Amino acid sequence: MRISFQRLFFTFSILLFVGSVSAQVKTPFSALDVFQLEYVGDPQISPDGNAIVYKRTGFDIMKDRSKGNLWMINSDGTNHHKLTSREVNESQVKWSPSGDRIAFVSSSNHGSEIYVHWIASNVTAKLTQLENSPSALIWSPDGKQLAFSMKVNAKAPVIVKMPAKPKGAKWAASPRITDRLKHERDGVGYLKPGFNHLFVISSEGGAARKLTKGNFNHSGTISWSPNGEEIFFSGNLNEDWEYDFRNSEVYSVNLQTLHIKTYTTQNGPDYLPSVSPNGKYISYIGYQDKVQAYQVNQLTIMDRNGDNKRVISNKLDRSIKKAVWSKDSKGHYILFEDKGKTKLAFMDLNGKVSEITDELGGTSLGRPYSSGSFSVSDNGTIAFTYSIPSRPAELAVTSLKSKNTSVLTQLNEDLLAYRSLGKVEEIWYKSSVDGRDIQGWIVYPFNFDKNKKYPIIVENHGGPILSYGPNFSTENQLYAAAGYMIFYPNPRGSTSYGEEFGNLLYHNYPSDDYHDVMDGLDAVIKKGNVDENNLFVTGGSAGGIMTAWIIGKTNRFKAAVVTKPVMNWISKTLTADNYYGYANSRYPGQPWENYETYWKFSPISLVGNVETPTMVMVGMDDLRTPPSEAKQLYHALKLRKIETVLVEIPEASHGIAARPSNLITKVTHTIAWFEKFK
Repeated sequence: MRISFQRLFFTFSILLFVGSVSAQVKTPFSALDVFQLEYVGDPQISPDGNAIVYKRTGFDIMKDRSKGNLWMINSDGTNHHKLTSREVNESQVKWSPSGDRIAFVSSSNHGSEIYVHWIASNVTAKLTQLENSPSALIWSPDGKQLAFSMKVNAKAPVIVKMPAKPKGAKWAASPRITDRLKHERDGVGYLKPGFNHLFVISSEGGAARKLTKGNFNHSGTISWSPNGEEIFFSGNLNEDWEYDFRNSEVYSVNLQTLHIKTYTTQNGPDYLPSVSPNGKYISYIGYQDKVQAYQVNQLTIMDRNGDNKRVISNKLDRSIKKAVWSKDSKGHYILFEDKGKTKLAFMDLNGKVSEITDELGGTSLGRPYSSGSFSVSDNGTIAFTYSIPSRPAELAVTSLKSKNTSVLTQLNEDLLAYRSLGKVEEIWYKSSVDGRDIQGWIVYPFNFDKNKKYPIIVENHGGPILSYGPNFSTENQLYAAAGYMIFYPNPRGSTSYGEEFGNLLYHNYPSDDYHDVMDGLDAVIKKGNVDENNLFVTGGSAGGIMTAWIIGKTNRFKAAVVTKPVMNWISKTLTADNYYGYANSRYPGQPWENYETYWKFSPISLVGNVETPTMVMVGMDDLRTPPSEAKQLYHALKLRKIETVLVEIPEASHGIAARPSNLITKVTHTIAWFEKFK
């Protein structure tokens, strides 16, 4: 891959800057440093390619929340400035087709609204007064309208009518009543009744006009037809949509007649529809549902009238996460994950792939999950989130023709240039199960000495249908600063290695992925720097499942921290917010139809073998792996008199790290527990 002069200059500048402080003693990365980190997200490049607006996310130490404002910079790295003077959350940037205005969504205590910023006059105005938060914001081709999706509230079912209470009486609050399959979501809580519908509004303000109707959700990414007469969207307008929850189709709605046309009918998710700039084709992402653990999302194109559907990505055994038409309609810029890295490439209409860069990511700060986003200008200049293991996401530009990368920002140099970070190293090894190649990474501790041995933490990723990569991780850097080596693998079932590899956990989870993790630990030990008397293990969500499974299979570890686990697939499947989605794709049948299999793969079935001192941790507001799951492990260990503690984190959902202080709580408690047994 070629490197531009600008990027070389950036790298040289960093070396000079770091060299200038090398005489000073660098300190380890610390817990409070988490609040000082910033990262680039959702970079949106102007149509002419000359300017980029991105969301600059940091953390408010007083409010213990993330905060994101819009910043603007020229594509050559000059004129870097905040877009508006407002100090509230801003997101969903969209340039007008002519590049003279920017639409975005801003959230405050009064709700979320659509704003427009005029580039020439530097004026910002609010366009809307909406019932709920808008999403999928997009300009019409002529720049005269904006389309968006928004939930329209509905009444909850009423079962009884309460008698009137006496004046001044303080009765209990009214009960929550639902008759919906999906009625709650982790991180949100109870979902108020209602359905997502499509709207358009004049780009000069006024009343929003509702385009869709009925008790269906019309959602996902929106695409206008080039003539501005139709809007394409995805949803499920089938009569049994609530139970047909894996399915979605591509539709269009005519702005004048409000007639809805259906374009796809296959059983499975079809979404992210996009009309080609020349108006000849419609592309979308999806797959024919085979009801299995993992399926690759494929890119399909069809003629404008819905005929001649053909999958063009079938030679690429990777899930397409995003596809953007080139201005000449000759192909798509695509985003996909490959062997832990997020890659940006160009795919022509025949499916030929030309890789551009594999340096996207850095927007998942807690743990090193694969991530990244990009946008493309009319002239082919690409803005993207640039990732290296030692930094959160920065802003960079590249192009298909040159493949040169120019890094435009240095958001964290004022902090991280003065911190000694753990080095990240890739490792490949063979699985003892079937000889497959398995990938993982090692993080070395602060001031690593190759002549010493160090305690090691095995850190298991969530999902399990997800993947880690060589990305910046606050949690791993805090472990490294405490003097630990860290090993984090992508065992079978991880994404970014193809459909067959990801689907190895179908009706078999957890199982052989346990051996993949342990084989990786042995491979790291063979490198010679691991203190075999100080092995520790942890992980969250599916990583918590794996950790609980590991300590039920082996006593090699001095201590374990099991975070937000599933311990009992029977109870989890019927209490979690996504309770309806597990049968058949995870295990055959419903729990009451196949309780032997559900129990067989439940870590609680192995609890009688556990001798490892274990901390159990969970967010008290977790709806994905409810606290009752963690308590099953804690209570079982207490009854068996195995050393254990239960850490319940208040105001934390499944995403414990959503609040910086909770991320710090998670890591510091984990380190304290391991230190106790070193």
